[in-house]
Amino acid sequence: MLVSSVQVKLVNGSTPCAGRVEVLHNQEWGTVCENGWDINEARVVCREVGCGDAIVASGGAQFGQGSGPTWIDEVNCTGTEDYLSKCPAKKLSKHSCDHSKDAGVVCSGNEVPEIRLVNGLNRCSGRVEIFHNKLWGTVCDDDWDLEDAKVVCRYLGCGAALSAPRGAHFGAGSVPIWLDGVNCTGTEKSISECPANYQVKSNCSHIKEAGVVCRGSLPRVRLMNGSDRCSGRVEVYRNEQWGTICDDGWDLQDAQVVCGAMNCGNALSALGGAHYGQGSGTIWPKTLNCVGNETFLKECPKSPWEEHSCDHTKDASVKCSKGRKKAKSPLPQVAEEGDEGEGEK
Repeated sequence: MLVSSVQVKLVNGSTPCAGRVEVLHNQEWGTVCENGWDINEARVVCREVGCGDAIVASGGAQFGQGSGPTWIDEVNCTGTEDYLSKCPAKKLSKHSCDHSKDAGVVCSGNEVPEIRLVNGLNRCSGRVEIFHNKLWGTVCDDDWDLEDAKVVCRYLGCGAALSAPRGAHFGAGSVPIWLDGVNCTGTEKSISECPANYQVKSNCSHIKEAGVVCRGSLPRVRLMNGSDRCSGRVEVYRNEQWGTICDDGWDLQDAQVVCGAMNCGNALSALGGAHYGQGSGTIWPKTLNCVGNETFLKECPKSPWEEHSCDHTKDASVKCSKGRKKAKSPLPQVAEEGDEGEGEK
């Protein structure tokens, strides 16, 4: 069906051109479910609210959970529509999609965004680059610290700053070094408000470029070595390292939770025996016992995290049916929200 009589706004973003997507239906504001949400839908929303082109189509309530009804699901835009109301979609009852799956967008605004992160795990980590004189350039790490990183993370809608890596941690750039000696207090809305030295010919070298890691950048589940983004060895992030899952008890219900979290449709196979190759590092829970309707693996009963004698010849894998559309994020094999976090018991 086509959604009719809809108005659109962006809520809870760091700029007017980023945030949770909300639509007005039956004189009540509500959210959009992330199922099928990708860059094509984001382009339509950005165009409708006058914010230029889409940069990111986000799910998992990246900009916080809404409180009203979830009005629509499985929006299927081509990306050329002028209004979201022109796109086919499934109309939902008020509570048939949880607000943990609210969709969001980041738009370019009427101008090119002035900050971006390059060469990280995703858009919320990487080498800091700014747009100046119609050209992207980097930032020297002289005086670069967590207060500067806080401003970058806030501007990009990426949550709290976790670290401010120096020494070209995310690789050396080849563009001009525009800024040196950045000295933010941490409260500024943009790095352009911070004291700094603007240098066309900086005396800094590319091996001293600044980076950031934001809270929103930490992935929790990924699929490795598969034939596409929706198949591979299951790896989870915990205690600042990636690890695998033992295939003891690994079944289709466990695989279904992974496929759902990855926006990859239904689980076709729950594979054991290191089907996609052996991983390295820690093997996390020996046994999972998911029902299959959980949103994330952390919701499933499990054996103690590190009490097992499993080895990497028994690493668990999945093969999913894939979503109906291409991935919505720069690293589609990574699920960013809600899975096994650092220090979880």
